[in-house]
This record gives sequence, C-alpha cells and structure tokens, in this order.
Amino acid sequence: MTAAIRSIIVDDEEHACITLRYALSKFSEWSVLAELKNAATAREYLAQHTVDVVFLDIQMPKESGLELARSLLDHDKPPLIIFVTAYNAHAIDAFDLHALDYLLKPFSSDRFAKTLSRATEMLSLIRPPAYGQAMAACLATGLRPAYLQQVIVRSVGEMESIMLSEVNWVGAAGNYVELHLDKRVVLHRVAISKLEEYLDPRQFIRVHRGFIVRADQPTHLQALGNGGYQLRLRSGAEVPVSKNYVDAVRQLLLSPG
Repeated sequence: MTAAIRSIIVDDEEHACITLRYALSKFSEWSVLAELKNAATAREYLAQHTVDVVFLDIQMPKESGLELARSLLDHDKPPLIIFVTAYNAHAIDAFDLHALDYLLKPFSSDRFAKTLSRATEMLSLIRPPAYGQAMAACLATGLRPAYLQQVIVRSVGEMESIMLSEVNWVGAAGNYVELHLDKRVVLHRVAISKLEEYLDPRQFIRVHRGFIVRADQPTHLQALGNGGYQLRLRSGAEVPVSKNYVDAVRQLLLSPG
C-alpha cells in the first residue's frame, strides 16, 4: 500500500538524513521517496516526481535551502517545505507567524510529531494561495522579515491571509491574540509579545501589556478615577492604557497627522 504523504529529505549531512528517515518510519502514512544531498539534485528530482513535503536543510554547500525554496515558489503547486535547521530558535520565529513549520536540530519525538500533524493539516487544505504567500513573505528577506505586512491565520479547514493594515487593534488571549478588524475578530495563535517584535513601531503602538493598537486609531485618552486610562479608537472600541505607556500615547495624540 502506497503511503498517502510523499516526502523527500534534502540534507548534505548523512546522520541528519538517517535521523529523519528513522523518525518518519514510525508514521505509516508517510514515505520517504528519496534522500538528496544538495539543492541541484533535489531540483532535478522534483522536476520529475510528485512530492508532497520536502524536509529541507538550510545550510548546504553551493546553494542553500533558502535558495531552493525560493525557486520552488515558481511551481503551480509547490511542495510543503519543512525547514530542518540548526539556526537558533529566535531567528526562526517568523515561520510560526506565517503558519509554516521547521525542525530545530536536534528535535524531540514530540516536536517531530507536532510538525507532521501540522503538515498533514496544511496538506489537507490542498495548498491554498495563502501558503504560497506565506512562503514568499518568509523568504523575501531571509528567515526573518524586517516587519510583517500580513499574518497567515489557520483555523479548521482553512488558511487566511490577514493584512495588518486592516487590523485596528490587537488583544492578548493567553497563547493567542485577537486581531480586531472593522467587522470581525480573528483569533491567531501567537503570544502578543512575540507578535510585537514583528510589527512596525511606526504603524503599531503598545498601550498595555495585553493591547496593541494601530497608530492611526487613537482619538481620545481619558483618565479614570482609579488611576488608570482608557483610549478611544476610531473604530469605536475602547482599550485600557497602563501607566507605563501613557506618555507614548499622549505623544502620539499630540503629533501632527
């Protein structure tokens, strides 16, 4: 019986290939069609075979995994890329924000199972346009984009690209954030502190440990009797402002434009 999910491993390190092959052997629905040592042979293989998932090392001689991934975006239906990397975790955080995935060497069996589950979910969506957009955004400037222009939100059975220019304010919700748009609220799995790292400070301002607002939204700051502050937004919403951020909010309201 042919496995449902066809994968290849692209890594110049033999032990890394062995580790991945062994880990995948425990999942009957996955198969490894080939193990390739460099980007050139991988590109040739992909031109002749249908592959669902590529486990791709980033640091390889002559041509990096990032270069190969960029070239795969030209395909009508690019394979799902799971980066396998020794890069530090901070540099790779951008992938989580774009709904992509990666394996940080060395990886645990639990982390590997999570990666496969995430890949299976993404494959069930038949590679929607949002996946190509997400990959392009991640690769445009390397692993970590300067500032995000969009986030890719995953929910049951679909992926959606949300432009940050349409987000009026952001509220923390545990390990998630609520993205407040004009007519709806979208839940996205990322901590608000992590999302803030990728937001342009000229476009978004932190007003509270649990709230971030788009800089063109504030209209009125009101002092409350309990020593706190409330900020009214153009959208009609009101969000709290903590003492640590009130000076920055006042400066924003006084600035021209």
